[in-house]
Amino acid sequence: MYRLIRSLLFRFDAETIHHAVMGVFSTLLALSPARALWRRLFSVRDPSLRQEVFGLTFDNPVGLAAGFDKNAQWFNALGALGFGSVEIGTVTGQAQPGNPTPRMFRLPADRGLLNRMGFNNAGADAVAARLERARIEPLLGVNIGKTKAVALEDAPADYARSFELLYPYARYFVVNVSSPNTPNLRQLQERGPLLELMSELGSLNARLASQRGEPRRPILLKIAPDVSDALLQDILDVIDEAGVDGVIATNTTIARDALETPGQADLGAGGVSGGPVRARSLEVIRAIYARTGGALPIVGVGGIFTAEDALETIEAGASLVQVWTGFVYEGPAMVRRINAGLARACAREGVSSIQALVGASHREA
Repeated sequence: MYRLIRSLLFRFDAETIHHAVMGVFSTLLALSPARALWRRLFSVRDPSLRQEVFGLTFDNPVGLAAGFDKNAQWFNALGALGFGSVEIGTVTGQAQPGNPTPRMFRLPADRGLLNRMGFNNAGADAVAARLERARIEPLLGVNIGKTKAVALEDAPADYARSFELLYPYARYFVVNVSSPNTPNLRQLQERGPLLELMSELGSLNARLASQRGEPRRPILLKIAPDVSDALLQDILDVIDEAGVDGVIATNTTIARDALETPGQADLGAGGVSGGPVRARSLEVIRAIYARTGGALPIVGVGGIFTAEDALETIEAGASLVQVWTGFVYEGPAMVRRINAGLARACAREGVSSIQALVGASHREA
């Protein structure tokens, strides 16, 4: 059924139809009884899926990645589809329109997307105001990035502004230094700037937690798939030194060599997600798990369409997974299918929790 619907949706501009569909969907699920019904239909309640990662309890390991709900408009409706977490953003310290349209393109032959959105969002003030008015239902992550107009040397203050404004509403934060669509942003992955940024946010996190009498918020770092081995080690050293709680691997890739979709070379710059980034994302996850001995929680992202994909990512070393492009191609029932498949995998392996499967490929090797 969804394949037929998808064929119709894919006739329209990707960004335009995204907002149109989500507007209708969120209207249908505007009332809490409607969301409760959808949760019963789409959620998989199995104790094997429930786990604690960086101090938070997730009902299941399948989350929605940032970028789908940039301005915290639809998170409750999306949470009703059975996600274990929903991540909003990327939110920047100042409102910005992003890059000129069109800026999102489908790569159907590759089961991928190409985007150069450029952190288009209403800014931290507006997003915080919207969250203040809401009753937040899913486990909510907040992804923050650098405002384009802010100089790299002023990035820590820009991130800190978003962090402080959004702190009351986030269950965890993700620091995005890896989008290819904000000029020079990936320079913040380098050791010196990254240590300064993460240390600043870590200190702010401790101060806000103390002021509010609450536990500190877990902070995760989202990294690019295009990092070299040396840069990856530098990033892991900074994570250890700054006390970062976890890593999201990975963001979109700038590699375009293997794309098969006709005309993709004429689409212009951007980051590629979905199928084309899957192999490299798995390589990065395996490398992080091996280098940290499994001590650093990993959220695996990149080309996850099926339960088998999710299981492979978990066995590579990820405790949690996130989807985005796969959700576009597979539709809303995808989350239930993946979680049901993961529960079956736990039963098949005779384990009581998905956590027992994390890093299984390393142990077998």
